[in-house]
Amino acid sequence: MNASLAAVFALGTGFLLVLFLCALAVERGWIPTRITRHPLVYTLALGVYASAWAIYGSLELASTSGYGYLAYYLGVAGAFLLAPVLLVPIQRMTRTYQLASLSDLFAFRFRSRWVGTLITLISLLAVLPLLALQVQTLGNAIFLMTGAASPALLALAFCAMIALFAMLFGARQGRRNDRHDSLLAVIALSSLVKLVAMLGLGAIALFGIFDGPMALQAWLDGPGQVHQASVIQTDPAHWRTLLLLFFAAALLMPHIFHITFAETLSRHTLLQASWSLPLFLLLMAIPVPLILWAGQHLGAQEAMGTAYLAYGLSDALWVQALAFIAGLAAASATMVLIALALSGMILNHVLLVAHPPEAQPDLYRWLLWLRRMLIAAVILGGWLFYRIVGVHHDLTTLGLAAFVGMSQCLPGLLALLYWPGANRKGMVAGLAVGLLVWLLGLWGPLLTELPPLVIIPPGLEGLAGEPDWYVVTLVSLAANVLVLILVSLATRTSEGERAAAEACSVDAVIRPKRLPLEAATGEDFKRHLARALGEEVAIREVDRALDDLGLSPLDGRPYALRRLRDRLQANLSGLMGPSVARDIVDRYLPYRQGGPEATEDIHFVESRLEAYRSRLTGLARELDGLRRYHRRTLTRLPVGLCAFGDDGELLMWNDALAALTGIDGESVIGARRDSLPAPWGELLGQILAEPRDHLYKQPVTLEGGLRYLSLHKAELEGGDDELGGKVILIEDHSEMKWLEDELVHAARLASIGQLAAGVAHEIGNPITGISSLAQNLRYDTEDPEVLETAAQIQQLTDRVSRIVASLVGFAHGGRHVTGQAFGPVSMAAVTDEALHLIHLARSGEDVAFLNRCPDEPRVEGDAQRLLQVMVNLLGNARDASEPGGRVVIAGEPRDGGLRVTVTDEGHGIDPRVRDHLFEPFTTTKPPGEGTGLGLPLVYSIVAEHHGQIEIDSPPPGQARGTRISLWLPLNPQEGETPR
Repeated sequence: MNASLAAVFALGTGFLLVLFLCALAVERGWIPTRITRHPLVYTLALGVYASAWAIYGSLELASTSGYGYLAYYLGVAGAFLLAPVLLVPIQRMTRTYQLASLSDLFAFRFRSRWVGTLITLISLLAVLPLLALQVQTLGNAIFLMTGAASPALLALAFCAMIALFAMLFGARQGRRNDRHDSLLAVIALSSLVKLVAMLGLGAIALFGIFDGPMALQAWLDGPGQVHQASVIQTDPAHWRTLLLLFFAAALLMPHIFHITFAETLSRHTLLQASWSLPLFLLLMAIPVPLILWAGQHLGAQEAMGTAYLAYGLSDALWVQALAFIAGLAAASATMVLIALALSGMILNHVLLVAHPPEAQPDLYRWLLWLRRMLIAAVILGGWLFYRIVGVHHDLTTLGLAAFVGMSQCLPGLLALLYWPGANRKGMVAGLAVGLLVWLLGLWGPLLTELPPLVIIPPGLEGLAGEPDWYVVTLVSLAANVLVLILVSLATRTSEGERAAAEACSVDAVIRPKRLPLEAATGEDFKRHLARALGEEVAIREVDRALDDLGLSPLDGRPYALRRLRDRLQANLSGLMGPSVARDIVDRYLPYRQGGPEATEDIHFVESRLEAYRSRLTGLARELDGLRRYHRRTLTRLPVGLCAFGDDGELLMWNDALAALTGIDGESVIGARRDSLPAPWGELLGQILAEPRDHLYKQPVTLEGGLRYLSLHKAELEGGDDELGGKVILIEDHSEMKWLEDELVHAARLASIGQLAAGVAHEIGNPITGISSLAQNLRYDTEDPEVLETAAQIQQLTDRVSRIVASLVGFAHGGRHVTGQAFGPVSMAAVTDEALHLIHLARSGEDVAFLNRCPDEPRVEGDAQRLLQVMVNLLGNARDASEPGGRVVIAGEPRDGGLRVTVTDEGHGIDPRVRDHLFEPFTTTKPPGEGTGLGLPLVYSIVAEHHGQIEIDSPPPGQARGTRISLWLPLNPQEGETPR
């Protein structure tokens, strides 16, 4: 008793101030994230399990049960060693559905708000003795250091500071499921401090009291045997029961559940903690016997009580301060986390169930201050329980009462994970029986001076004379399990419980139903939820869910809306618990009634299987491999494929169809047919409504141009265990259609060839006569005008002769002579000559011709035939133009050739004849003014030159007119041209 109250207050306040500064440093970003989120920090934070019991209660238990004290450490170590099959499934559920407490988990699985309330009340009753234990160790430590008559007031002051810290850094957001990096860092620092302090006290005991291991062994073999003889080694049955209790505590204690699942970083971090946390607990356990033996050696056991032997190791203030800081670090971290966990459970499963938070003006702030008040109330309740009850009991009694009480939830938790047949009635009945045995046997005697009422069933009379905690544990858990099984087997499980059981079961994948919602888009969600949450909160929550899923607020796909509804329910579950969240979502975002019978959401099941497949084994893994193979086959099929359910919802859209349509499958899966972008909604609706199973070569205008598609439909008959629907195959037959058109064109050319042969023969003789007369005329006169006229007549007859030769070419297979006479040709010169010929037939004053074709580069071809092409094209452009119009001839190098365009400003081409312009006898001119042979001849000549011809009517950027584009290869001597 060397310290004053002021010194102890300053010491405790200084330690808590260090924790505050640590939290502030993390909040401000002064400590890098790579440190605060390191797996070692998480492991140290899990060390909060080593509460004040680890500092003081373990000494008390070791003095009476010997190495039985190790059960406290080995139980939780065993739970974490089973992390892959025990902790990871719980983590998966809590992260998926945002369940941050045991009450959330039970309420979600058993689909009842009252189940969550019941678990919350049990947790509160069980944790109060544990909270009182933390406060009691503080009060006793203050008394041992100062001798103060009323240490409870100083303990209350420390409780107030701990509550303030929890309110500032544990409840800073209205959302409960956010990670608290600052809080984790502080809990990790507390664990590190208590570990260092315990190791330091162990070193003082070993080297300061015994002068090393040899001296310790000598004392154990000599005077220490008297003390060892007084120790009653734990009975094996008691040992196993203690292991079970502390094993259950790792899963069920509110603060351990919170730090393990609500604050965990990832599955990998949790698995890493499965070996690092047992190592931490081993280091915590090693100093306990050393401190115990040193205290017994000094004779401090009788003076101070076994639990507080660390204070009797030395009269030095710094040694006692080390023991005090170890206890304060353990107690403060435990109280902060218990207060946070219990406040959330009470808020979500008691207050919000009794008073739903509908239309609060500032929901987040309201929830925040409610939680802060509950944090203060929980810690104050722990202090009151210590003052009223705890002072009359030792640490072991308080601790075991708490652990036995929480263990009553263990059968329900195991059924939740591994038995989908368990139902709400069975779980509640079993829990009620076990709870009653615990209340009468352990918890009730804490409050009264009445002896424990321990119930021993018939057939278990051998338990008489065993410790009360042992009998109560066995009887309560056995009755709990038995009643749970019998009632669950005898009563009916609701549909909601079965669905939740599939979500919670370790080996199950949930199969949700494909149901439509009343809301049509994400924006409608905001309007509906605003009635319950207020407009601001509704907008914020819906936008957050949309961002999480990567969806647009205007997305109206039923599948997308179902995903959004599920995400909102999970997010609201993290805010106000699964029971209240489910009630709000069911009430304000209901499914549409009176629709077709719901079927399973196969796309959602596929996505869950993809996420779950790494955990499948055996036959399930083989079946999943087969499923993936078939799915990949359909996805990579080189023919477009889509599938619709019986309700018209799109279930599949493979890669080939995505490439054809330009529509990503993920953006339309789950949509209705009529919501698909044009023209696909109408086209698929046509085949779905068609009594026939096939539609051949339907013309469809796509972004790349006109395509011809063939559609094939297959019906899938649905049954009891099979999904029905329709499968549609879409084939692109455009190439085949174009090939058929070419064949038809060739057939027409063949027909005109027969006519051309006769025409050429009949025209040839008169033309030869006219040519002879024109030549003779040149010798019969010297009149310059007559000579010029004779020359023009000769030139025109030569042209007619070439046309006749072209007709003969049609008659002999549609090709002209080979390209042996080809040479470099300037399209500018050819265009000038064509314009000259055009002006001979018509003045040309009413139409302006602009020749912008460059002299270079030159193309490879026959100048006479290309002149014929240009005369035809310019004549057509002139005839299509109105008086005062303009025809522009331009050229530019492109793709190894020269692109020549003839653009007019006329009335354009009728769409009905546009695709037939290159067929013989197709003309847009009035009867008697056109034969329809000009463009077919142009087409043939361009093909002879290995060129291409295209028609745009109207041209891009113009409201009217026509542009004909020629592409002709360059003369090899011209070299490369830019692309």
